[in-house]
Amino acid sequence: MSTIPSMTESQFNALAKIIYDRAGIHFPETKKYIVESRLSHRLTELELQDFDQYIAFLTMGPYQSDEFQEMFNRITINETSFFRNEPQLGVFEKQILPELLEARSRTKRLRLWSAACSTGEEPFTLAIIVHRTLGVRLKDWSIEILGTDISERALNIANTGEYSSYAMRTTPELVKSRYFKEQNGIWSVDPEIRSMVNFELHNLKDRLAAKRHGTWDVIFCRNVMIYFDDEMKKRVVGMFGDQIASDGTLFIGHSENIRNVNDRFEPLSHVQGFCYRPIGAASSAAA
Repeated sequence: MSTIPSMTESQFNALAKIIYDRAGIHFPETKKYIVESRLSHRLTELELQDFDQYIAFLTMGPYQSDEFQEMFNRITINETSFFRNEPQLGVFEKQILPELLEARSRTKRLRLWSAACSTGEEPFTLAIIVHRTLGVRLKDWSIEILGTDISERALNIANTGEYSSYAMRTTPELVKSRYFKEQNGIWSVDPEIRSMVNFELHNLKDRLAAKRHGTWDVIFCRNVMIYFDDEMKKRVVGMFGDQIASDGTLFIGHSENIRNVNDRFEPLSHVQGFCYRPIGAASSAAA
């Protein structure tokens, strides 16, 4: 019976630096046990003796890019579901979206970015909300919804549009019956909703890639900045500031705080909205 490799402090620091440099995710010393426990079996699979060999494989081997993806998938948890944090989504649907539709009534173009979207539940949720809000008017609008994530495995799931019952646990019954089809415990997104969303691999450290997509009316980035240190948070918030319309809205997770790293956005007063608008934007929403 083989012994599970253990991780030294210097090996952890080396791996933590690789993760931070490539993904911007900060693993403090207190999370060493998580990295060690989730990667030890990977060393056994690769028939490597210790973490020094793994670090070499990860940084110098011919499969280093693929292995980083594999490592990232193992050390992060893609915890999400449809209609997660419904009060916040209610603010989007009842307050922010109607304002934007009115403001874009001439161009009839609306652009939404779900950043760090994991397996796609969030952008599909946004598509459903837009679909039921516009109704028959949808055919007159150009709706662009982009879901991005750093994990290829997560995006592969998103692209299938098929989900387990666990992903549906926070979905209202009326939404299930209208926008999904269930077969053998697998829930498939309605083809019309599926066609409203595109997915793309994107690292939030890549400002240039974000710039290529132009300006967004709404940006959702929920429950990922909790993994960033202040420097990375400031970098990401700055990027969002560059890519959002002057009257656009940024939504963040309810447990996240950008107060100390933000000079681009001001909070809106919607209860449970956790949403921000570019500083200086003229809008009644902040009133």
